[in-house]
Amino acid sequence: MSKPKVLLLGKIHHIDSNAEWERLQSSGLFEVLTPKSTTRADFLAECASGAFDGTVAAYRTFASVSITGLIDAELVAALPQSLRYLCHNGAGYDQISVPACTARNIQVSNVPTAVDDSTADVNLFLLLGALRLFNAGMARLRQGGWVTGLPLGHDPQQKTLGILGMGGIGRALKRRTDALGMTCIYHNRRRLAPELEEGAEYVSFDELLARSDVLSLNLPLNPATRHIIGAPEFAKMKDGVVVVNTARGAVMDEAALVAALESGKVASVGLDVYEDEPRVHEGLVRNESVLLVPHMGTYTYETQTKMEMWCIGNVEAAVRKGELMSLVPEQQGEEFKA
Repeated sequence: MSKPKVLLLGKIHHIDSNAEWERLQSSGLFEVLTPKSTTRADFLAECASGAFDGTVAAYRTFASVSITGLIDAELVAALPQSLRYLCHNGAGYDQISVPACTARNIQVSNVPTAVDDSTADVNLFLLLGALRLFNAGMARLRQGGWVTGLPLGHDPQQKTLGILGMGGIGRALKRRTDALGMTCIYHNRRRLAPELEEGAEYVSFDELLARSDVLSLNLPLNPATRHIIGAPEFAKMKDGVVVVNTARGAVMDEAALVAALESGKVASVGLDVYEDEPRVHEGLVRNESVLLVPHMGTYTYETQTKMEMWCIGNVEAAVRKGELMSLVPEQQGEEFKA
């Protein structure tokens, strides 16, 4: 009897997770197929050639988009009919069309909690840096200057933090800011259970915009949340609001953000993600009130190892048990054929 086949889209980088991947292979659990393609056109042709026939699961990385392009309806239709599980190494999965996968009987997993702490740490760094206007000070120092003449920043104590998207990362951020004396309000599509709120106040979307001194974006990117923050939303915010985004760049209209910064409506910003990565809007780059890091929310050895191990665990569960450890929310409750 032939072994199940697993398609590896991207690389497994870290020592512990590589050892686990090799252990599963050497145990005879599955055979690994690796594409030879370097472009989407070539990958589609490789799929059509039958090179991946018999594949039951795929492990994919965010960076593999450079080979396959987006996992959209066209690409899903080209994948082998045998494919049942797509294991994505990332918390966000906006590169994947979940409806197209569901229609093709493909279950999709992500790594929903492995990223919470490291992303919340970066979130806190950006929040404090934006409040205190540290970027302007650092820029002045590198130019040979000093603090004289810089505008004063603000303390976090007694400020209202508004979290849009109170999932794992949002809750981890809330716990960190409790120590700073901030009051937390949040908005989700649905209110959390009281034990998950941990004292945060649930408010409407418009109330969140109106009351927040600091607005933190922690929601997934999907068609409903693209540009959820734009010019009309900035108009509803306090003058001098601080905005932090560690979610996905496109949940906010960057051009509208630049305009809000230039008008003074937004006092300062902390960003880890951008609408057209790796390109960053010039209006953000040149503004010293904007603290920028290049999508480093999960950029630690420990967290990336946890993410890889989680994704490998999803592959193992798919092959051994015919199920995933962390099916994406959109597919929970769906019935899939065996």
